[in-house]
Amino acid sequence: MAEASISMARDQFSCPLCVGILRDPVAIPCGHSYCMDCINNFWNEADYTGDYICPQCRVAFTQRPVLRRNTLLSKVAEKLKTTPVPGNSYAGQGDVPCDFCIGKKFKAVKSCLNCLASYCDKHLKPHYESATFKRHKLVDELGNLDRKICPQHQKSLELFCRTDQMCICALCTVSEHRGHDLVSAETERAEKQKQLGVKQAEIYHKCQERVKELEDLRRAVDSLKSSAQRAMAESEKMFTEMLRSIERMRSEVTKLIGINEKAAFNQAEGLVERLEQEIEELKRREMSVKQLHSTEDHIHFLQNFNSLSTPTEDGLIPRVTVNPDFSFGAVRRAVSEIKERLEEISREELLRISKSVNETPVYHMENRIKERQIKANEVSIDSIPAPEPKTRLDFLKYFCQLRFDPNTAYRELHLSEGSRKVIRTREIQPYPDHPERFDSFAQVLCREALQNNRFYWEIEWSGEFSIGVTYKGISRKGKGSLCLLGYNDKSWSLLCSDSGYSAWHNREDVYIKAAHSPRIGVYLDHAAGTLSFYSISDTMTLLHRFETTFTEPLYPGFGVGTSIKICQVK
Repeated sequence: MAEASISMARDQFSCPLCVGILRDPVAIPCGHSYCMDCINNFWNEADYTGDYICPQCRVAFTQRPVLRRNTLLSKVAEKLKTTPVPGNSYAGQGDVPCDFCIGKKFKAVKSCLNCLASYCDKHLKPHYESATFKRHKLVDELGNLDRKICPQHQKSLELFCRTDQMCICALCTVSEHRGHDLVSAETERAEKQKQLGVKQAEIYHKCQERVKELEDLRRAVDSLKSSAQRAMAESEKMFTEMLRSIERMRSEVTKLIGINEKAAFNQAEGLVERLEQEIEELKRREMSVKQLHSTEDHIHFLQNFNSLSTPTEDGLIPRVTVNPDFSFGAVRRAVSEIKERLEEISREELLRISKSVNETPVYHMENRIKERQIKANEVSIDSIPAPEPKTRLDFLKYFCQLRFDPNTAYRELHLSEGSRKVIRTREIQPYPDHPERFDSFAQVLCREALQNNRFYWEIEWSGEFSIGVTYKGISRKGKGSLCLLGYNDKSWSLLCSDSGYSAWHNREDVYIKAAHSPRIGVYLDHAAGTLSFYSISDTMTLLHRFETTFTEPLYPGFGVGTSIKICQVK
């Protein structure tokens, strides 16, 4: 209702001449209202004849009426100008304006290829209501309609010259383009639209590829960020533990020095006290001997001589000398050696870490044109797979650094040595709750996702255990066997014990008779779909090989009996 009222009000306060909202409205004697400029311009043409008529009712005036601005109509018209028109909006930058709006122009909704003009909803009405415009061809609003006219003949462009690859009018066919390969614009458009469809599909395909690359890049960046945060947190934790160890050592050394110092002091203090007592006793005896020696009383001398002439006792108090070989300098030297060794290890390890991080590129940039050329070649050097490794040195070319993921570790598993060693402790570890944690079986996965390439790693073990790989979707919760490595279609494993080996996948096992080996090597060729287990001694002996098709990234996993250690062979 409100929209209809606004439209009706605009119709009532529109100028019949310009069909726009009244500007400086004036009412002439017959009662009809017009824009002052519109009626003045209309009557200016009648000044030669002296016939002044109303454009609407055709009433004639013998003299040109005096025009005065209608204040009330001006206020109403100004208000309507600021009221939005339902379905209309003013033309902005990039929009096609209506060619018939005066002042601020509305956005055109249609263009007429016959009139070569664009119209808003209001000015388009005659094309729908008048029979004169019935044959005019209306299309969605177009800009630059002058480009639809032949610049030479001023006629509509209706044909296409394939010889000169340009649009032409009908008159061009008998002059400049006579004898050329000519078709209608519609026919040529249909032909080129097919080509455009192919191009559109190509662009769409490229767009989809870029979107996927963007998603992969964002995931990689998120993974990189998470990896950096984990590395920072774990490094901080390790350094904190090292500082605590150093602090404990400092405390023990300080305590050792203090205890020895106190013991030596207490021992020396007792000897000092006894020596002081003996000195006092000797001084008293010396005085008595001196007095006896100087007395003139012969009887007194003889009576006391025997008691004072008795030899003094030696050896009751041992002779004390400080051992010149004893010193706390040994402690200082030991602490200094520890400090130097720590600094040396820190320098070497920091150099190794820096070299490993700095020399490993974060991103690989590939030339798209070169990539397409390689794909286009039927035979490519890159397409020839590298030969299967034969010796341990060959396998070590594909060695990958692995670490246990504490978020997956069963709560009775203790991780150490930088998350490269795991021990079954039977004591609950203070791990936080995590959806990826195994809650019923002593299993743990590695953090690294292995995909597309070749990978090799080695482990040392004790006690019965299982080693293998799994998709991320393996069950983690509950006591069902589907959580075990090799007991489902998402994982492959080798069960190892002192009595032998068995390979497991989807609850099916293959018994393997082989000598016990404390070190096991695992080789994964994800693209080729092979997973191989080797016993490592002086030689490498193949225990079992799975051959399948891997459809997802794989995570190394372990079922822990006693202990497992991921070897660092580089």
